[in-house]
Amino acid sequence: MTYTSLRRKTATLIVARAVIGTVLLGLGTIAGITAPGSFPVDPFFVLIAITYGLTILWAVTLRAVDSSTWILDLQSAVDAVLVTAFIYFTGGVTSYFSSLYVLPIIAAATVRHRRGALLVACLSGGLYASLAGAQYLSALGILRDPFLETARLVLPGYFTAGYTVAANVFGFFAVAFLAGSLADGVRSAGVRLEVASNRIADLKALNQHVIDSLPSGLATTDPSQRILSFNRAAEIITGLSFPEVAGRRITDVLQLPGELRQAFDSDLAGAAARRVEFRYRTADKRGEIDIGLTATHLKTPGGRAGFLMTFQDLTDIKKLERDAHMQQRLAAVGEMAAGIAHEIRNPLASMSGSIQILRSELPLTPDQAQLMDIVLRESERLNTTIRSFLAYARPQRFAIARLDVRRALNDTALLLRNSADLHPQHAIEVDLPADEVAYEADENQIKQIVWNLATNGLKAMPDGGTLRLAATGGPATGVTLTVQDSGTGMAPEEVDGLFQPFHGHFSKGSGLGLAIVHRIVTDYNGDIQVSSRPGAGTTVAVRLPVRTGVAA
Repeated sequence: MTYTSLRRKTATLIVARAVIGTVLLGLGTIAGITAPGSFPVDPFFVLIAITYGLTILWAVTLRAVDSSTWILDLQSAVDAVLVTAFIYFTGGVTSYFSSLYVLPIIAAATVRHRRGALLVACLSGGLYASLAGAQYLSALGILRDPFLETARLVLPGYFTAGYTVAANVFGFFAVAFLAGSLADGVRSAGVRLEVASNRIADLKALNQHVIDSLPSGLATTDPSQRILSFNRAAEIITGLSFPEVAGRRITDVLQLPGELRQAFDSDLAGAAARRVEFRYRTADKRGEIDIGLTATHLKTPGGRAGFLMTFQDLTDIKKLERDAHMQQRLAAVGEMAAGIAHEIRNPLASMSGSIQILRSELPLTPDQAQLMDIVLRESERLNTTIRSFLAYARPQRFAIARLDVRRALNDTALLLRNSADLHPQHAIEVDLPADEVAYEADENQIKQIVWNLATNGLKAMPDGGTLRLAATGGPATGVTLTVQDSGTGMAPEEVDGLFQPFHGHFSKGSGLGLAIVHRIVTDYNGDIQVSSRPGAGTTVAVRLPVRTGVAA
């Protein structure tokens, strides 16, 4: 029993005591007035006053019952004394109100259980027996009691009086035992109920913790597809909180594709579960993500209660799949490179040399000389493509040394300003810190990364623009190389295939420049981040970590 419930029960007993005392004493007073000689009236007024005075006293001490439970025993004892006084004034052993003793006994059982009920039963039995004994002693003249002497009561015989007292006392103890047993049973049941409630609350909390700890989003709906629950992972994936989605249709919240909407409308078309992957636009700033969702029926002992959906953010997994697919393609290209070099480059050199000899020895018309020049130029272009191919696919020999990345960027910027790809409407800016940007790497490879990215940026600005080269970091934190252009930009699907071989976006070039950049950065265990929008230019950030070993 908690303190709050004990105080509440005590307050209820105080009110009930005042009401019952008022009713009984008031009826006794009315009976004494309407039927003179039945009961003396004056003592009843005194008992009413005492009852109200005690009610005020018990109300004042109500706050103390939590720490001083003896106050409850005192209240029960006083109740027994008041009942004895009432019986005394209504005839004693001949009174019809001896059963009123059960009221304080039951009250004591309510707040003090079996122990309190038995104590009040002992006190009530003693008071009732003493009252009966006092009556007979007064009748014999041994005890002087003005009220008993003037009451002119007709007392029953000794045997009858003894039987009446014994029967009442037995009844007191029977009621005390029964009420106490019931009170103890109620208390035990209350304790068990509280324990069970705590266990249920713990299980509910554990269940909620388990659901919220799931890395996958979890949502349940009613048969009409309205959301009933939405775990923490679901909130993180969608960017929506449960109060925002509660009661809304899951098909609208998750932006489900049409085929799954139709499946929901047809109760999943009779299937046990449905799996679908789709693009989802989040409510926060992440934009579109890839989601994989499985929908099934929510089954309870009473049958199907709605739908259960689990879903995951597959964006990173999809990116890994694309990267793995690209790596497979790159590996296949690498295997082809050796065969291409052996099968094409040597015959190509022979043909080019033969054409040059023929051109110098044979008398040719202007048209024939022009055709031979075309053959020589195209042979050289094909040889350049093969050379780039080999540079990309062939294992590299690293000349690792400490270098100042600023020098590599300045040298590359100087070469760019004097290259054929630079037009008058182009501007090249170099943004470098004042302090040295030291790093351990092959300087030629760093220059090749910047050169390939920069020439690609110049080609993306056919109408002119600004190309910005920057570098930050150092030997303790790694280096970040940034190449930014203000050109045409790219759509997201173009960014995905940007570093694949022969996936060039421009008419000139072999389509291997960015693939070579990707291979070099991968060898240094770095990564490349591309940010681009159509018409807003492109920014490529190459992050090279602290060198702990370079892949061969």
